[in-house]
Amino acid sequence: MKTLVLGAGATGGYFGGRLLEKGVDVTFLVREKREKQLKEEGLIIKSVHGDVRLKPSTIRSDQQEDSPFDIVFVATKAYHFKEAMEAVEPFIRDYTIVIPLLNGIEHIEDLYTYVSKEQVVGGLCFIESTLNEKGHIIQTSEKHELAFGEMSGVKTERINQLNELFSGTKATFRLSDHIEQDLWHKYLFITTVSGITSLMRAPVGPIRDTLEGRTYIQQLFEEVRLTMEEARAPIAEGIVEKQMAIVEQLDDRMKSSMLRDIEKGHRIEADHLQGYLLLLAERTGVETPLLKLIYQHLKVYEKNLT
Repeated sequence: MKTLVLGAGATGGYFGGRLLEKGVDVTFLVREKREKQLKEEGLIIKSVHGDVRLKPSTIRSDQQEDSPFDIVFVATKAYHFKEAMEAVEPFIRDYTIVIPLLNGIEHIEDLYTYVSKEQVVGGLCFIESTLNEKGHIIQTSEKHELAFGEMSGVKTERINQLNELFSGTKATFRLSDHIEQDLWHKYLFITTVSGITSLMRAPVGPIRDTLEGRTYIQQLFEEVRLTMEEARAPIAEGIVEKQMAIVEQLDDRMKSSMLRDIEKGHRIEADHLQGYLLLLAERTGVETPLLKLIYQHLKVYEKNLT
């Protein structure tokens, strides 16, 4: 199956690269500067799970070729979503499967304005990776998992085909029977961890290893959980306890991607993550004082970028 990956950055480049390493027919949709870099040096992955240098096929959005694909991965920041979908539209047909790998949940409904619900397969990933100054993908976490599944939870023929296609790579591609719940659970986790690390301007370890730090993490988890429950999101009982247990196991040096972006002076996904949850909280009457503080803190950071 012909597979198109939007971008060749820290996320799309890593998982697309692992598929390419296996032998899957993968093409990366990139900008001119990244294409030049990939043609000169190749796609370089430096990972705790094994390094690799690949020679990827690339295509640019300004190249008006009639080249449809069977699978399209959309791995981008939320603030680039509209631009991303406009870039991949020429390569999508009625039979194309679209797998978004964005953080959060708001983009799912937005996606249905570009493609039919039947074309969308839910997707999410857990990974710590970044691009260095040379454009190499630096992947540092033990966990490098991409979960996918039908939004309905049904094991269809096409989802079994995808499972077969994705198996046997050096990354973990996990077929989920409840991907919608997985999406909400990740949303809860990433909103809390990105929010608290960005507020404190510190990795997880120093926050977690103080009494008040643990209290704030727990409080934020509870505010987000209650907001999601009141919005009738399909989250599991006891999810906060499970996610607090995950936080306990995180490396002391673990930084959220949002904190890394702040440290680099980049744009962040405050509206898509914390902002969307605040809208849900307002609609349902949930009090979220810590979430409001974090969102205000992030908006001040964004204001200082301009």
